[in-house]
Amino acid sequence: MKNYSDALLSSVLKPGRYVGGEYNQILKDKNSVECRVAFCFPDSYEIGMSNLGMRILYGALNKDERVFCERCFAPWGDMHKKLEENDLPLCTLESGDPLCKFDIVAFTLQYEMCYTNVLNMLSLGKIALLSKERGDDAPIILGGGPCAYNAEPIADFFDVFSIGEGEEALSELADLYADMKKDGSYTKTEFLHRAAKIEGFYVPSFYDVTYNADGTIKEYTPLYDDIPKKIRKRIIADLDGAYFPDKFVVPYVETVQDRISLEVFRGCIRGCRFCQAGMIYRPVREKSPEVLNGQAKCLYRNTGYDEISLISLSISDYSKVNELTEKLLTWTDDKKVNLSLPSLRADTFSEELMDRISSVRQSGLTFAPEAGTPRLRDAINKNVCEEEIIDACKIAFARGKNQVKLYFMIGLPTETDDDVSEIPYFGKRVCDAFYSTEERISRAPNVTLSVACFIPKPFTPFQWDAQDSLEDLERKQELLWQNNRSKHVKCNRHDAKTSRLEAVFARGDRRLSKVLKAAHERGFAFDAWDEFFDYGKWCEVFSDCGIDMSFYANRNFGEDEVLPWDIIDCGVSKEFLLRERHLAYESKTTANCKEKCSGCGASSMAKSEEDCKYFVYCKKCKGE
Repeated sequence: MKNYSDALLSSVLKPGRYVGGEYNQILKDKNSVECRVAFCFPDSYEIGMSNLGMRILYGALNKDERVFCERCFAPWGDMHKKLEENDLPLCTLESGDPLCKFDIVAFTLQYEMCYTNVLNMLSLGKIALLSKERGDDAPIILGGGPCAYNAEPIADFFDVFSIGEGEEALSELADLYADMKKDGSYTKTEFLHRAAKIEGFYVPSFYDVTYNADGTIKEYTPLYDDIPKKIRKRIIADLDGAYFPDKFVVPYVETVQDRISLEVFRGCIRGCRFCQAGMIYRPVREKSPEVLNGQAKCLYRNTGYDEISLISLSISDYSKVNELTEKLLTWTDDKKVNLSLPSLRADTFSEELMDRISSVRQSGLTFAPEAGTPRLRDAINKNVCEEEIIDACKIAFARGKNQVKLYFMIGLPTETDDDVSEIPYFGKRVCDAFYSTEERISRAPNVTLSVACFIPKPFTPFQWDAQDSLEDLERKQELLWQNNRSKHVKCNRHDAKTSRLEAVFARGDRRLSKVLKAAHERGFAFDAWDEFFDYGKWCEVFSDCGIDMSFYANRNFGEDEVLPWDIIDCGVSKEFLLRERHLAYESKTTANCKEKCSGCGASSMAKSEEDCKYFVYCKKCKGE
């Protein structure tokens, strides 16, 4: 069904973002299903259609005959303006129906800077912003994704959050809705009450929050005796048996990643102390090479993509990476399908792995030292040394590569100016390694340093640590430029102002909802994009709301303080995180999970002995 007129679509950039009808989209009779879900990605179509999680959940929900899941993306600025000018609602791509006509409107929350887009999409979809203002006839507003692990800054706008992995959980929620509608027992309150008793679902309105005189949180109190005091995340133990789509919707317009994304495993063995993903996605669970190869072949047949990207937090940590690449290369070479390994670690990079990926197109390699000195790498538990990175680069240089990208951070806890100054010199030493490699190509090296600002994230050992002040972050960025004296080293720095705001919302509480509502009322949108972000206007909003950004971003949280996200159980214990924080300040490392179990608590996610066999490196007994 066509949702917008030709005249309107011809007046905006990239109308293909809004028309639907793509190859492999899923269509159902909307009048014959029992629950309609609008799956919303609060960013542009090009970003959202590249997201593997959205592709998985879109297919998993539509696998249920009772459910019809459709897609919706944040309209770009020109389309947003046209919708408002013409009083037109934001619609889904499949049926062309407004968001307000759906039973459940679900948002995947990948990045804090997309929060204003969430509010814009609700408003354009003709849905009241605040949960308390929506009655029984309004859609249930659901949130999920990594930002849901601290949902407090957006709690006032959502009815329920899905914590953890959603392939099974979201289908359970949709079935609950369908059952209640069918038997006539549905009310919004009763639905949410039942949902709150399903593992992995957090209903913020059912938990009262009180504060201390100093502004810190005093406690969370459940309003019902039969809902959990802490919400335990959901996981899929057996990834081989988990749902994975055999088709991807193929866009008509170019997206960020026009390729097959093949999820190899979940979790991470490393325990980097700044990394939220490495903690919340534990325990490590792998797919078998046989299953992965079959999924890759199926997606190749059904999409026609000529590139396969192996997705994980660290692909070279996959225990069967050589076996997998061997299986894939038996047919990808003949089909001229590019094999991409985007998340390599230098300490597990080998000549054998390089030879495998050299047989296909590969423009360069990426490694993440994160810090410029050995001491600081030990403090953040990176467990990689400069020699390993240099050796990995030499292997690549000897096989015809000349491009290397290195990821770093500034503002890390315990960091000194010397640590910052060493980052550009690290890049220069990679260039020197290129010229010392006899088998190198004749072109000059191209080394890019991508330097982000540290953001303290929930459920990491550094969740208690303050972010550097904006002035100090900008001073350190200038220090980087001053010390980069190689014409072959390019230094890209992230905007410190954006990073500060991200830290505020990452560590924020429910009082920030009024800030977001005020920002929405002033027309804020696409704050993740430089052309839309205006730090000065954000400062005005915080000031007008009487909220100090420094309270959230620039202070050390007390180790005995109730944190905004303490209502969530991500599987990793607070005791483990505290122990890791103390080791960081002694610049002591912790062995990775493959070498030794550190007792992080993730094995507690097992519901049965059967689950334990899928946890690759965890101790098998919860109390061990």
